[in-house]
Amino acid sequence: MPLQIRAVHALSGVEASAWNGLDHGHSPFLEWGFLRALEMSGSTGGPAGWAPIYLLAEVEGEDGTRELVGAVPCFLKDHSYGEYIFDWGWARAASQAGVSYYPKLVVAAPVTPASGPRILLRRNADDEPALVAKLLVAAVRELADATDCSSVHWLFTTEDEHRLLEELGFMSRLSFQFHWHNRDYADFDGFLATLASRKRKQIRKERRRALAEVDGVEFVPGESLGPDEVDRLDRFYRRTTARHGGQDYLRPGFFKRLIELMPERVQFARVGREGDVVAGALYLETPGALYGRYWGCAEEIEFLHFETAYYAGIQRCIEQKIPLFEAGAQGEHKLLRGFTPSATYSSHWIRHEGLRNAVGRFLADEREQLPDYMKQLEQYAPYKKNPDAG
Repeated sequence: MPLQIRAVHALSGVEASAWNGLDHGHSPFLEWGFLRALEMSGSTGGPAGWAPIYLLAEVEGEDGTRELVGAVPCFLKDHSYGEYIFDWGWARAASQAGVSYYPKLVVAAPVTPASGPRILLRRNADDEPALVAKLLVAAVRELADATDCSSVHWLFTTEDEHRLLEELGFMSRLSFQFHWHNRDYADFDGFLATLASRKRKQIRKERRRALAEVDGVEFVPGESLGPDEVDRLDRFYRRTTARHGGQDYLRPGFFKRLIELMPERVQFARVGREGDVVAGALYLETPGALYGRYWGCAEEIEFLHFETAYYAGIQRCIEQKIPLFEAGAQGEHKLLRGFTPSATYSSHWIRHEGLRNAVGRFLADEREQLPDYMKQLEQYAPYKKNPDAG
C-alpha cells in the first residue's frame, strides 16, 4: 500500500488510540495525553517557543480510510531552553561567526529529559518498520528545509535509533544520566543489602529522619486526585523552580490536563502531616519504567527530598516489579543513593558546513572522553565491591 506523510500542528486532529497504538517503548512522554496536555496548557505552541509539527506516516486502505503506521513529533524552536542536551555553546559560536542558529528543529519530548523512541512505529509489523523509519527521517530533513531551520536535533533517542541516524548522516552525541535498575529485589532491605555498610547506614539514617517529621509518603493514583491536590502540585512545582532559579516551562493548567487525559500513568507521592499536604512529587509510571518528576514542598524538611523523590520511588519499583527508575537529569548526589551512570543518546545535523565541522570535532572529543568519566563515577557507587561482603 502506498505510504503518505503529512504534517499536523496539533494532536487534536489525531485519534488518541491510533497515536498511542504506535510503539512508545516504556516511555509515557510522547503519548497522546502528555503531548496534548502540553498543547492545551500553552506549554508548547504560541509564545512557549515549542511549535509542534507532527509528521504522520499513513497508508490508505481499499475503503479510503487512512491508517497511522508511524509518526515523529517535531518542534520548531527559537531557543534552546528545556532540552537538557545542551547546545548553548554551539549557538554562541554560530552567533559570533554571523551564522543564524535559530530557528532549529528538535525531535524530542518537550521539557522532559527522558529517553524513549522518537520514531514511533506500528507494533508487530514485519519488514515495514525500517522503511517507514527511513522515510520519516527523510521527511524531518525536508521539514527543516521547508521551515529554513539551521539544524535538526534528535534528543534522548533509543540506542537503535541512534545507530540508524548515524547511518543516515547525523552526528552522534553520547551523554549520560543516573538511573536506578531493579535487580529483582524482594524488598527495600534487599536493595540495601547490596550496598556497602557505611552507605547502607547513611540511607537508613536519611529515611528515618525524614519520616520522623511527617506522617508518611503515600502514592495516590491520578484518578483519585482531587482539584485541591492538583493545585497543590502546581504550587509545589512553581515554588521549586523559583527557589532554584529555574524556569516554569509547564504552564498553569498542565497538571490538571495531564491528570484528565492520562490518569492511568500518574502517581502522586503525597507527603502528609497532621492532615495537611506538606510535600510531594509527581511520578509517571508504565510497566517498564517509573519516572520521578516535579518535586516540591511547602517547607524545607531535612532529607525529605531524598525520601520522596528517590527512596520512595525505589521502593515502589521493588513493590511493583518495575525494572527501571529515572529520577530526572543531572545530579551526582543520585550516585550515592544507588543510581548509576547510564548512557543517553542524541543525533544532530547542522546546515552550515563550517559550524557542522566544528561541532563534529567537539563531539568526537566528547565521545572519546565520556566513557572514561562514566567509569570513574561508577567507582563511587555505593554497591559492595565484593558482593559476598557484609
